Amino acid sequence: MSVSRETLDQLDHYRQLVNKWNPAINLVASNTLKDFHQRHVEDCLQLAEISAGETGKWVDLGSGGGLPGIVLAISLQKTNLYFKLIESDKRKSAFLRTVIRELSLNNIEVLNDRIEETDPETADMVSARALAPLPRLLPLVLHHMSPTGTAWLMKGRNWEAECKEASQHWKFDLDVFPSRTDPDAAILKVTGVAHA
Repeated sequence: MSVSRETLDQLDHYRQLVNKWNPAINLVASNTLKDFHQRHVEDCLQLAEISAGETGKWVDLGSGGGLPGIVLAISLQKTNLYFKLIESDKRKSAFLRTVIRELSLNNIEVLNDRIEETDPETADMVSARALAPLPRLLPLVLHHMSPTGTAWLMKGRNWEAECKEASQHWKFDLDVFPSRTDPDAAILKVTGVAHA
């Protein structure tokens, strides 16, 4: 995805903040910091590209260090999207709020709460990256997604097995986008989520 110089500057500022905070609160695996742009930013930018044209409320579950939520909010500032990041860890929530303040992002907020305990968001889009296996993730998605919403789930090498296991207890429509940053990973577009 091609982004403006202003967006690149903000993404670099975000990277610097991750580097600064990471030793204290482990936002990302420390061995990925040297390849932060490729391993994390580029990975999330492909979701911004795939989801182009979406509008409305976007809820990011278990946002942690802000992936993909912060990257999406930075790269999609000029769109009609509003992001809400749900993160239960107080220190990580403080980090996310610091990023939002320092980058002057006005299309995003942080909710410091457990995903399953917060009121349903009825979101148009829901995202999660490296949060939980699909069978455990779908109840959280269903809790926060509108009936006509779309979930964008960034999954690692076990995504096929997770889909097979989830389909034993859940109905859902699935589109798969192979990851450009990891040949074993995929971005799952999930709609029509319901109990089987």
